[in-house]
Amino acid sequence: MEEKLNDQELARREKLNKLKELGVNPWGQAFVRTDTSETCREKSNGKTNEELEANQINVVVAGRIMFLRKMGKASFVTIQDKFGKIQAYISIDTVGEESYNVFKVCDVGDIIGIEGRLMLTRTGELTIRTSKFTFLTKSLKPLPEKFHGLTDVEERFRHRYVDLIMNEDAKRVALLRPKMLRSMQHYFDNLGFVEVETSVLQPILGGANAKPFITHHNALDKDFYLRIATELPLKKLIVGGLEKVYEFGRLFRNEGMDSRHNPEFTTVELYEAYGDLESMRRICEGVIRNTAQECLGKTKIDYQGTEIDFGPEFRWVSMAELVKEKYGIDFERKDLTMEEAVEFAKKQGIKVEKHWTSTGYILNALFELGCEESLIQPTFVHGHPIEISPLTKKSEDPRFTERFELYINSTEFANAYSELNDPIDQKERFEAQLKAKELGDDEANEMDYNFLDSLNYGMPPTGGIGMGFDRFVMLLTNEPSISEVILFPTMRDE
Repeated sequence: MEEKLNDQELARREKLNKLKELGVNPWGQAFVRTDTSETCREKSNGKTNEELEANQINVVVAGRIMFLRKMGKASFVTIQDKFGKIQAYISIDTVGEESYNVFKVCDVGDIIGIEGRLMLTRTGELTIRTSKFTFLTKSLKPLPEKFHGLTDVEERFRHRYVDLIMNEDAKRVALLRPKMLRSMQHYFDNLGFVEVETSVLQPILGGANAKPFITHHNALDKDFYLRIATELPLKKLIVGGLEKVYEFGRLFRNEGMDSRHNPEFTTVELYEAYGDLESMRRICEGVIRNTAQECLGKTKIDYQGTEIDFGPEFRWVSMAELVKEKYGIDFERKDLTMEEAVEFAKKQGIKVEKHWTSTGYILNALFELGCEESLIQPTFVHGHPIEISPLTKKSEDPRFTERFELYINSTEFANAYSELNDPIDQKERFEAQLKAKELGDDEANEMDYNFLDSLNYGMPPTGGIGMGFDRFVMLLTNEPSISEVILFPTMRDE
């Protein structure tokens, strides 16, 4: 399809040709910088203009033109780099007629290099008095005037490169995300854990309850799943003796999209030989508190108008306790019948699925319906029913498991287990999952014989946890949508 150019784009193409006529490569060469906008501010901090004049602080910076004020033989230009903006003063007297003629061809959006010394204007604004100007890259499209205020947020996500140029908040999130990842890595490393990488392509669906993406391997003429979890390969490494491992893994789930779900997302899963649910609780609480302190300088944050405090010890409460508080029905009763639970669930408007064959399913449904929303401050919910926890050790009451989920602001952030290491019990759980699949549960696990084989060699008692990294980034950056914290989220067609 032939590209249709508007008047501004046509004018920029003409300037492109003008640059070539002036002997300038419009796409530039390597450019050596000595400074950034940030280091310029640091070097001038607290100094008067007289002190800057006396010290002659010379800098070489580069960035994108965000503002231009041309005034005949002298001009002001504001450029933006990764760290912010800085103004430069450029005149024909300081750079020469040839360079100034090139500068006059510049547009907002072009990328340039500036060499000069720091000064303050009469209004006190830090400015580079330019002695040398270098043209680096021509922008053939004009920047939007009010990109941050676009009502169609999907346009920002589709054109993230423009979003990062125009929206300081988008850049803040993009830079804080890797800072958080490094902080968490260092925390785990300092506890003696080893970061590993496992395969994205999996022959068996397992490690979580989710609908997968399926792809085909041509050489093997075999379908594979894009992994929905990193759990089973990491447990195999525990069997193999690595003892303390973790992985930041990109996962893929072929499910709906909303403000908290993207089809591809990042989690961190961590496993500790000789650990249990209590050790996972300490690690989970510790890494969240430490990351907030290191990356934000505080443990009390505001998230969308709600204060969240990571300072105090997180609440510890069972799922059955929360449901009893909300509805008055006690699922810890030994004599609670399935018929009684189903009748109660239907009164609450819950649709009872065909594969819900025991009370644990009803308990979980009631919790999701009426309890999640009230969990604002960090809360560990433990004691999940065995029916929804196929990879977890049973608790003293065999109807429940040694598992917790961490909830913050009504949202699940982490899921932890005292891992099931009994291969006979594990096989029975897999078989129960297969029956659930036959009854219509298309998210049930498949039988993983290779994983069962590894357990037969003996896996030590192990604690394991998975945390949603994207949601954690949302929380610390105060962003309401997961699409804001993933640089290139999955988008619907325009």
